[in-house]
Amino acid sequence: MSNSIPELKRPVRRRLQKIVQYNKGADYRLRAKAILLLHDGYTQTDVSQMLCASRTSIRKWVKLLNDFGESGLVPEQKGRYAYAVTETMCLRLMELIQMQPKEFGWFASRWSSELLVRQINEEYSTEVHSSTIRRLLPKIGIMWNRASPTLCIQDKEKARKMKAINKALSNANAENPVFYVDEADVDLNPRIGSCWSVKGKQTRIPTPGKNQKNYLAGALNSQTGQVVWVEWEKKNSFIFLRLMAEIRKRYRQAKTICLIADNYVIHKSGITKTFLEHNKKFELLFQPVYHPWVNRIELVWKQLHDTVTRNHRHSTMNKLMEDVRIFMNNVSPFPGSSVQQQKL
Repeated sequence: MSNSIPELKRPVRRRLQKIVQYNKGADYRLRAKAILLLHDGYTQTDVSQMLCASRTSIRKWVKLLNDFGESGLVPEQKGRYAYAVTETMCLRLMELIQMQPKEFGWFASRWSSELLVRQINEEYSTEVHSSTIRRLLPKIGIMWNRASPTLCIQDKEKARKMKAINKALSNANAENPVFYVDEADVDLNPRIGSCWSVKGKQTRIPTPGKNQKNYLAGALNSQTGQVVWVEWEKKNSFIFLRLMAEIRKRYRQAKTICLIADNYVIHKSGITKTFLEHNKKFELLFQPVYHPWVNRIELVWKQLHDTVTRNHRHSTMNKLMEDVRIFMNNVSPFPGSSVQQQKL
């Protein structure tokens, strides 16, 4: 037995043998095996050759054994210290994502996991890794998703306009109907949207390449849900005049006809004003700026696109318009009709 190591009691030797046999740490197994060989009487030179380890390392292991016992043979943990994310850090992350990086001096318009980690490490003097934060964020309710645009422009006349619209709607009847009016674009190039498909196989929608357009103008009766509509090759004042002429034709008995429209230029053009001056039956009310949800005919256009134009496979505008006409002729009363569930 070598005099460079202390006498190993039988339980200690058995534990070292277990380490050699079963421990997953290669460095730990190597140290235990070196001590066992030295305890068996081999010299440090022999053990160095047998284990392909330097004599300096062997002398170091012997010194650790003499100074700290068998616990001294446990290798030090490699890599960085495992910093724990505390509850305080989680609360701080919730605060940070509601603020802008530039408020803290970072030249960025949005937070990334790497930037959040740098801010957290700077504030708490830690060395948390970005992958740790990336795994943690969903667990505390912070998700990576698409932001929603919010318009900051306010219509100063919103209250007045909404008061006039609500008054017209409350007084609406058969003799004084109120309509939501708007225009819609019909593109030959299909609007691409989600659809059911086989996993791993994306649905292919053929496109004609060169786009063509046609336009619709529609009016939704606020009481009955009846839809009056016209089509035109251009989106100008004449399509709006055609719509008003069609409404006047359909509702000859009406004393007044109130139209709720957006602030698009064709609704305020000189031609439109001239028509309204000669047709006193019509009253035009404008919805607040950037308030499309006020105009309920937008829901008709949404259903039109969901049913007809989204992912369509028509190669010509004539074929596409045939389906558009079928939809518009069967959409009344709206809501209540399920055109997409009807067989042709």
